[in-house]
Amino acid sequence: MTPEPASAGAAAGPLDGVTVVTLEQAVSAPMATRVLADFGARVIKVENPKGGDFARDYDDVVGGLAAHFVWANRGKESVTLDLKSDAGLDVLHRLLASADALVSNLAPGATARLGLTAAELEKRYPELIVVEIDGYGSGGPLSHKRAYDLLVQAEAGSCAVTGFPGEPAKPGPPFADISTGLYSALSILALLLGKARNPESNRGLEAVSVSLFDTMTDMMGYPLTYTQHSGVNQQPLGMSSPAVAPYGAYRTADEQTVVLGTTNDREWQRLAREILQRDDLADDERFRTNSDRVRNRAVLDEAIGEWCARHDLAHVQKAADEAGIGNSRYNIPSEVLAHPQLSERDRWRTIDTPAGSIQAILPPPIIAGRELRMDQVPGLGEHTDRVLADFGYSPSEIEELRRRGAIGPEYRR
Repeated sequence: MTPEPASAGAAAGPLDGVTVVTLEQAVSAPMATRVLADFGARVIKVENPKGGDFARDYDDVVGGLAAHFVWANRGKESVTLDLKSDAGLDVLHRLLASADALVSNLAPGATARLGLTAAELEKRYPELIVVEIDGYGSGGPLSHKRAYDLLVQAEAGSCAVTGFPGEPAKPGPPFADISTGLYSALSILALLLGKARNPESNRGLEAVSVSLFDTMTDMMGYPLTYTQHSGVNQQPLGMSSPAVAPYGAYRTADEQTVVLGTTNDREWQRLAREILQRDDLADDERFRTNSDRVRNRAVLDEAIGEWCARHDLAHVQKAADEAGIGNSRYNIPSEVLAHPQLSERDRWRTIDTPAGSIQAILPPPIIAGRELRMDQVPGLGEHTDRVLADFGYSPSEIEELRRRGAIGPEYRR
C-alpha cells in the first residue's frame, strides 16, 4: 500500500491515493505533475541538493522566489537526493517501489545514466507508468540536442506564424512546455484508467515518451495542413488570423483596442449590415465567402477600423454583442489581474509558499461538488525527512543518509 502524506485527508481529490515521483526541471514536466497534484495525487519532487530545479532561480519576484517555479510547482513535496550516490539512488528506488508513475524531463541520456531506462525499471516495478519528456523524440537527427521552449517553437514553425511578415515572434506563454506537460498528464490519466478498468490485461510497465517537438508540430496542425495542401506558407498577421476575415484588433475613439471576429458568412453579414451599416460591403461579391474575405482583408480592415475609430470601446462592444459578433478588449497582464471575470467568479485562492501566502488562480476545470486541491509551493528539500519517514526510514537512518550526503541538509524555512 502506498504511504500517505502526513497532510492527507481534508483536501482529497479524484487522484487521492495516486503517487507520482518526478525528476523534473523547468516547465514541461513540472506542469504535468502540477496538474496531477491539483487533482489530488501525491507528487514527490526529487531535486538535487545543490540548487534543485533550476527554475527556482529564474528570477526572484515572488518574495525571493521565481515566478515560473511558483506557478508550476504547487502541491508537491520536495525531497533532496544526490542521485550520483548509491545511497541516494537507493532512496529513489524505495520511493518508486510504492509509486504509480515516474515522470522525468532531464537532459538527454540522464535517466539512462542513472539506470532508469524503461527496460531496467520494468524488471523492478512491472506496474509502474514511466513518462519521459524530451526535446525531439528518439531516433532522429536532432534527438541528442537540448531543447527549450523557444528553440522547439522555432524548429516546429510556430514562431514563423506569430508576429508580422519579416518579424517572427515567439508566442508569449511557453506553449511547447505547457502543452507537452498536459499531454504527459493526460497519458498518465489514460493509463491509470486503463489499469483500473482492465486489471486482467497485465500489460506490465507502461512507458510513454512525449517530445516537445512532436507536441508543437501537433499544435501546428492548421498551418501545416494548409501549407501541405496549398504550397503556401501563410504569413503572420499580428493580432489577426490568416484563416478567417475579418478578424483582428482595432483602435477605438477612446484609445482602447477592441478585437472583433467573424467565423462564418452569417456573422459577416450581420457585422456589415447591422454594425457598419454597409450594405454595399455585405452585397459585394469580393466578400461573399470567407476565402474571398481573406483575399481582400485589407479593404475590410480599413472599413472596420474607420468605424471603430468613431466610437468608444463601450459602444463598439455593445453593438457587437447585440449583433451576436464575437468581441473582446485587449488587456495587458496588470489588467487581467484585476479582471472582474476572475473576481466575480471567485477564481482566486490563497496558497502558501516559503515566502509567505500569495494569490493564485484556480485550475481551469470546474467539477461540480469538488474544488481542485491547491497546496503549498515547496521549499528546496522541505519534505525530505517527512517523506522518508513515510516510506519507512527511521530518524537514525535519515540522519545517516544526511551524514553521507545522500540527502540534502535539514530544511529550515
